[in-house]
Amino acid sequence: MSDRQFIIVPQISSYPGAEARARKILRWLVERDIVEARLTPCGIGAGGLGYAMAAGAERVLDLPPGVALPLGRPRTSLEIVTERCIYMPERGFARRARCPQCRREIGEALFEHLEEWMPGETDNFECPECAFEDDINGFVFAQPCAFSDLGFIFNNWPGEYFLRAFLDEFAERLGFPIRVVRVEL
Repeated sequence: MSDRQFIIVPQISSYPGAEARARKILRWLVERDIVEARLTPCGIGAGGLGYAMAAGAERVLDLPPGVALPLGRPRTSLEIVTERCIYMPERGFARRARCPQCRREIGEALFEHLEEWMPGETDNFECPECAFEDDINGFVFAQPCAFSDLGFIFNNWPGEYFLRAFLDEFAERLGFPIRVVRVEL
């Protein structure tokens, strides 16, 4: 079985106080017994460290009969990113986007713009068709993707079963709408 990720990302390129908010969200998840409090070698990313799934994770998932909580499985963790990052599927991503104002297809120009977005030269993108400008996350993507300096990567969690209430509370605690990006590695 290949690795997969469910990534929760606030819909803002430059999150105000990203590191402090990451610590608050982690504390909330630890207090609810959703993840363990200490980093362990259960991650997938650079360094292989992550926060292991805890028994309370079952309270934020609506697992159907026959689907078990993957407690203690290798590479099942939460990793937190506090650097500017592009979150998109690695396989089969269409790179299609539309302007929310004029509704025209602008994917090619938007994805070329990431060369300016990634180093933090700008958070915004301007539609080449109608000049509408907004945070890059404000544009309409054919497949879920996100762009931010804050992200919560749930490695090998059955994230398709996250409860809507959990996702809503996550967004409330972040203070921004969220996007959930599914990645198959």
